[in-house]
Amino acid sequence: MVDTTQGQGSWRQAAGGRHAVVVGGSLAGLLAAHVLAEHADRVTIVERDRFPDGPDARPGVPQGRHAHVLLEGGQLALDALLPGFTPELRASGAPRIGMPSDMVQWQSGRWFRRTHATTYIYTGSRGQIEHLVRARVLANPVIRTVTSTEAVGLLGDASRVRGVLLRERGEGAKDGGQEPRTLAADVVVDASGRGSRASQWLSAIGAEPPEEETIDTGLAYASRIYRNKSDNLGSDSLGYYVYPSPAQVCSGGVLPLEDGRYLVILSGLRGDEPPTDEEGFTAYAARFPHPFIHDWLREAEPDTPPFGFRQTSNLRRRYDRPGRRPAGFLATGDALCTFNPIYGQGMAVAAMSAVALRDALADPRRTPTTARVQQALFEASRQAWDISAGADKKMPGAVGNAVTVRAVDRPAGWYLSRVQQRYPGDPVVGPAFRSVLTLTSPLTALFAPKVARAVLLGPVARTPGMPPMTREAASG
Repeated sequence: MVDTTQGQGSWRQAAGGRHAVVVGGSLAGLLAAHVLAEHADRVTIVERDRFPDGPDARPGVPQGRHAHVLLEGGQLALDALLPGFTPELRASGAPRIGMPSDMVQWQSGRWFRRTHATTYIYTGSRGQIEHLVRARVLANPVIRTVTSTEAVGLLGDASRVRGVLLRERGEGAKDGGQEPRTLAADVVVDASGRGSRASQWLSAIGAEPPEEETIDTGLAYASRIYRNKSDNLGSDSLGYYVYPSPAQVCSGGVLPLEDGRYLVILSGLRGDEPPTDEEGFTAYAARFPHPFIHDWLREAEPDTPPFGFRQTSNLRRRYDRPGRRPAGFLATGDALCTFNPIYGQGMAVAAMSAVALRDALADPRRTPTTARVQQALFEASRQAWDISAGADKKMPGAVGNAVTVRAVDRPAGWYLSRVQQRYPGDPVVGPAFRSVLTLTSPLTALFAPKVARAVLLGPVARTPGMPPMTREAASG
């Protein structure tokens, strides 16, 4: 387990009775608790909400009713942590979308060729995935939950964390000045999400809060669920998507859900947010470069009202940098690094971070000090940040202290612009770029000799002039 004595020994060698507390019961918190249960005698998940009995959205996940995708990197991580998870997800009805074969896609003025799939994503609801993970994780008797309760502070001092301060929420809580109660712990993991208050908690015990990096495009989106009146989307595809770019800032798509309905997402930047009234929502889609999504919306049957969401900035808390912070305190998931949701990375990074936590704690070569484990968690989110932040820096109106493009970044930016030109249609560049975007290959995969030759010397491949409503026939 994490060394809580700053180098004087590790939890692996410690005596029994160790207690870990995880603040937050969403995907990142559940998976962190699952890993910690292999090293602690007790693990407590503290959650502000009550967990739903089924695959329903929770109030504490404000983006839960909006589009979510599970990238292949997240699928591999979940199967490593919870063997057999993706077959279970598939059996529960979650749509599995082959990319690029199953999706009609447009980006930067070009339609994607619908060649054979080189990666797959799941597009079911976040509630469904959390429900399946929660059932697996909470079946472990080592793990218990404290719900309708929020963490309001840390116990300990700048050298070592000793637990958390808790306050009950809801109707049973006392009004006003309810005194927090204490919950002792040897390690505390902050998985409380984008709105984490850990910086204030650390300052209150004399420790240093982390530096924060931000990039905010002002992107806002609106989502609505529809029923399709026909058997499919008017093609052999499973979904539609128009991706944003600096030249096409409004975007959106149609993605299938596990129950046969479709979730429609529309997005735009600051000052051009998609409306959440019925007429305005449909009209917004008419601004896309082709009317195929707008036409589908006019024919489909709405099943919910439109819902908006605007908390989409990229935010990274630099716990990996030096600072006077207590041993035994870690941050993971969105409490560590949160991305513009339009790129669909959050669930994958939560799972990959749990794998990083598992590997850091089990590494026989090194004592798992707090600093080393936190560094491993940072590395698990680095590539997703580079993708999301790198793209958002280029969007008009982006603000934040991490927006500046450094001189050292310009050659890579030039190369990546050539990658993106070739991505929609090149049989070499496309699969390599998809593997990077789905977090199954490192960024260096784009510089492999075969890919580099296609990027630097090859022509830009021809792509369809209109939305490709049928898949390309397999060759060879």
